[in-house]
Amino acid sequence: MNISEVDYKELPLSLLLEADPSEQKIGKYLPRSICFVAREKEEAVGVCAVLPLGENVYELMNIAVGPKQKGIGTQLLSSVIVSVKAMGARKLLVGTGTFGYQLAFYQRAGFRVISVDRDFFLRNYDEAIFEDGIQHKDMLKLEIEF
Repeated sequence: MNISEVDYKELPLSLLLEADPSEQKIGKYLPRSICFVAREKEEAVGVCAVLPLGENVYELMNIAVGPKQKGIGTQLLSSVIVSVKAMGARKLLVGTGTFGYQLAFYQRAGFRVISVDRDFFLRNYDEAIFEDGIQHKDMLKLEIEF
């Protein structure tokens, strides 16, 4: 697998939508993001968009892999962490639901919860987002410091 930084126009929308179901929201942050793609045999199997916030702080806005890919997300996140550290990042933020696979995924990588944004998913998405039959309502903000 090859992971590289790319122009945002090279990221397949279908993969971005795996992590964020709103094309409108993706369209707002993607052009300002530092983007990465994971490829196997020239096929994009994972994507990531990181938004510089200033003062050596970055936010992971989107990370997604194809539905049948195993372990690629962990490799992609590790590579992105190395890249943003090399860019001078002091911390990397990410927002995610209050339960589910994604929360454990980030915690395994060293992210820690710093705040809760109550009703985030209710305020920011037109359609309800469900995981394992439970509706996402609140967003946890996590960070990893370097």
